[in-house]
Amino acid sequence: MLYNVFYVKYKQTIIIKSKEVMGKITAAITAVGGYVPEYVLTNAELETMVETNDEWIVSRTGIKERRILKKEGEGTSYIAIKAGKEIIKKSGIDPKDIDLVIVTTITPDLMVASTAAYVATGIGATNAFGYDVSAACSGFLYGLSTGAAFIEAGRYKKVLVIGADKMSSIIDYTDRNTCIIFGDGGAGVLLEPNDEGLGLLDEHLRSDGAGRDFLRIEAGGSIMPITHETLDAGKQYVYQDGKTVFKHAVKNMADSAELIMKRNNLSAEDVAWLAPHQANKRIIDATRSRAGLDNDKVMINIHKFGNTTNGTIPLLFWDYEDKLKKGDNIVIAAFGGGFTWGAQYLKWAY
Repeated sequence: MLYNVFYVKYKQTIIIKSKEVMGKITAAITAVGGYVPEYVLTNAELETMVETNDEWIVSRTGIKERRILKKEGEGTSYIAIKAGKEIIKKSGIDPKDIDLVIVTTITPDLMVASTAAYVATGIGATNAFGYDVSAACSGFLYGLSTGAAFIEAGRYKKVLVIGADKMSSIIDYTDRNTCIIFGDGGAGVLLEPNDEGLGLLDEHLRSDGAGRDFLRIEAGGSIMPITHETLDAGKQYVYQDGKTVFKHAVKNMADSAELIMKRNNLSAEDVAWLAPHQANKRIIDATRSRAGLDNDKVMINIHKFGNTTNGTIPLLFWDYEDKLKKGDNIVIAAFGGGFTWGAQYLKWAY
């Protein structure tokens, strides 16, 4: 048993037994839930919409199909609530015990009202507060960092972090540079305190605002409100300078993954899994190569779901859950618009 020692007036010493000093409190993932819509948009269907073909799409992105939320009147919250309810069911917790719900997204239901607040209500987390985090494709890493900080501080015991996007709501399906890439879906995790050395152990997060012109939606913000003219010009849709984004993504995802491994003395043999943002198969391969990992240590489902932006990394955990073992070393890496990027190191907790 370890002890905390406090010195008080007159040099008296009071010794108090403390559970906290037995081990640093970390934030561990204790449950995962996810959801992807039923409708499958295949490469063959895209061939009827834009000038492209299956071979061209697969060779450049690795994507064979993606999911699209077709339900009228349903947005990102629909996906996030589905994921949240699965987390509650699998973990067996009372939703009233959830303290905080963080939704990472770039496609909120509404511009003013918090999607996370609506999700918290939708899953029965009536004692929780909720807010959104927006950092494009790196958003889930930022949300995980934020949720973990609340756990580590001892302020909250149960935090949901859900990454979800309805990308089809902001994609121009006459633009083959973007419509072949993105899909709808999302997943999330339950974070709880851990004193066994499991959970989120380290991170390297960065941003560079000079990159925002290369991946953006031009209209709809405070700089350029939506007008008839902006709608006619299609400025409400995602624009991407593919070559510039690709170059920065390859470098920064690979650099971040390598840095987090070196800083934690992790060799390729020590790492059980690389969980990379599912943006492009070539970017994933470059990150894997820099980390020195074999293909069988890389989580990948881009061929099934495409790029779901905030949903990609938690959907990897959801998809690979039955392959993960307690104590597995996992390196996460992502890059997104803004520019935002980073890597995290966690030990799987169950």
